[in-house]
Amino acid sequence: MSPAHTQPKRKKRVAILVAGLVTAGGVAWATSAFAATNNTAATAQQIVCPTPQIGAVPAAAQAEVNRELANLTKQINEANTRLRNTVGQGGPNFVQNAILGPLASKRTAALDRIAIAIGRVAARPQGLERFATCSLGNGTAPPATAAPVITTPPATTTAPAANVGQIVCPTPQIGAVPAAAQAEVNRELANLNTQINEANTRLRNTVGQGGPNFVQNAILGPLASKRAAALDRIAIAIGRVAARPQGLERFATCSLQR
Repeated sequence: MSPAHTQPKRKKRVAILVAGLVTAGGVAWATSAFAATNNTAATAQQIVCPTPQIGAVPAAAQAEVNRELANLTKQINEANTRLRNTVGQGGPNFVQNAILGPLASKRTAALDRIAIAIGRVAARPQGLERFATCSLGNGTAPPATAAPVITTPPATTTAPAANVGQIVCPTPQIGAVPAAAQAEVNRELANLNTQINEANTRLRNTVGQGGPNFVQNAILGPLASKRAAALDRIAIAIGRVAARPQGLERFATCSLQR
């Protein structure tokens, strides 16, 4: 066969090869674009959980409650990690069955342990299980409701001596705490509780000392300053990652209750 006859066939094969490469490239691009779209959608979704409204926590239960609150935060973070790592897996009910369902069970157990811990030393909080169920929401940052908040007990749980009374402080209404600030906020809330206990100890140990203004000048005044500093640190910690809470200083002043 002459070169004149083979040339058209070669051109035809080259054309088919080029078309195949273009088509393959187009498929690869489309697949990449689809994956990128899916990844973008995935990163826009996250697990959103309600903030447990626990109320005041007795000092004797504080450590255990703090531990379970940290556990709740850890559970949310783990669920969000699994959500990101399993994009495209399973059917339409995969997230509910494989992530949200197990998360609700874990949260129920942790909330029950909180109720038991408080119930050992005070009235057991009721209905905490209503905060167990989470949902799939949209957003680019963890919502404030993702992290539970603990409140400082209004007074020491140590029984005051007769005729001495005790220091009573208002419970800071902080609201929801972002997960990134949870550890620091819990540390300062525990610090507030320690301050109250120390003030009540000093109150009992200084009975009869000083004049009529001794308690105000030597105990309540310094306590208010310490609480104001701790509350400010809480506001700063939250303000680094979310809207800074305003007016927390109004919870700094305590009083003597007889």
